[in-house]
Amino acid sequence: MKVMKFGGTSVGSPDRMKHVASLVTSMNEPVFVVLSAMSGTTNSLVEISDYLYKKNPEGANEHINQLESTYMKHVESLYSTDEYKDKTRTFLHDEFNYLRSFTKDLFTSFEEKSIVAQGEILSTNMMANYMQEQGIDVCLLSALDFMRTDKNVEPDPQYIKEKLAAIMQENAGHQVYITQGFICRNAYGEIDNLQRGGSDYTASLIGAAIAADEIQIWTDIDGMHNNDPRIVDKTEAIPQLNFEEAAELAYFGAKILHPTCVQPAKYAGIPVRLKNTMDPEAPGTIIDNVILHGKIKAVAAKDNITAIKIKSSRMLLATGFLRKVFEIFESYQTPIDMIATSEVGVSMSIDNASHLMDIVDELKKYGTVTVDSDMCIICVVGDLDWNNVGFETLATDAMKDIPVRMISYGGSNYNISFLIKEADKKRALQSLSNVLFNN
Repeated sequence: MKVMKFGGTSVGSPDRMKHVASLVTSMNEPVFVVLSAMSGTTNSLVEISDYLYKKNPEGANEHINQLESTYMKHVESLYSTDEYKDKTRTFLHDEFNYLRSFTKDLFTSFEEKSIVAQGEILSTNMMANYMQEQGIDVCLLSALDFMRTDKNVEPDPQYIKEKLAAIMQENAGHQVYITQGFICRNAYGEIDNLQRGGSDYTASLIGAAIAADEIQIWTDIDGMHNNDPRIVDKTEAIPQLNFEEAAELAYFGAKILHPTCVQPAKYAGIPVRLKNTMDPEAPGTIIDNVILHGKIKAVAAKDNITAIKIKSSRMLLATGFLRKVFEIFESYQTPIDMIATSEVGVSMSIDNASHLMDIVDELKKYGTVTVDSDMCIICVVGDLDWNNVGFETLATDAMKDIPVRMISYGGSNYNISFLIKEADKKRALQSLSNVLFNN
């Protein structure tokens, strides 16, 4: 069985939903489908929640009415029989009345998560109704019955596997299984969500739980490209990536995939394929545990980076200095992306500057601190083991005309990273493409 995940743009209109249904049924084998909310819906639900936080039920109701009107129009385009039009209208009427019920009571983050969860519940019910109308043997499963996080707000894979196995046994023999991405329950049984990676994470967790043959992530681009196609000319889809390479690219800016979401598939040894809903014949990108030696695969960029340098003679031959520095970042829950050290100084980069002033104030206890904002990390990914003589030189040669604030190499066998000004990003990405891929 394959797991097929479709994002918000893939189910963003009745025509797109029909197209997804045709893709699913063309597999000629049982499939497990994971759907995101229709594009724009989650933003609308967050907006509704914002009005309720601000104790403005009139504003919330206005947005609820607008969203309901949009969905009711979809009914006319999606279904061809009165039976399924009426069935879906009744479902939508109940759903939006449920949303209106939140305008009458105290509103907290728990209620917000319940509201935001309705986006995926709307899309999966509408898709299941459409497939039933088309005579497809479909079974709609609620992710809230088996997807759960533990007390550390991490997915509970053993619980998911056991619950899903029992549910699949009770509902054996169907052609298509559909469930919601992103949403789950927490360790206390409350409605919650997976946050990082969202629906992709759901697909990966389900794939690992049912030992799927393959997990397919369907988006509106034909796989992961070797550079940012929005900025760089002549990019191409990468045929194959190792899980480690994919995680590096995802972390450093490749928006098509979240770095966390492929971990369950990696540990289960299940390949992940990135496919294009608009061009289903395109091969896309396969991500697996295979390592292709001697090849640089791709370049990615991560924006909104801040560089912090602390210089102190007390660091020379001192033990415990770096520990004190790292504890400051830990106390403000601010992860470090890159780091470079010398005898009397250490430079670090962060992508979350919300506590920057507090961190700088603390660091000043230990040395002189300088801050560079509006920076960007350029990450070159591939087989960059230090034994591959000359590979890192190719990357540095491509950057010879770009001012580089910091370089990180050797922390991983799969990347070399450069910290530069955001203003130089386009020039750097194009130069790397020209040297690494277009020669």
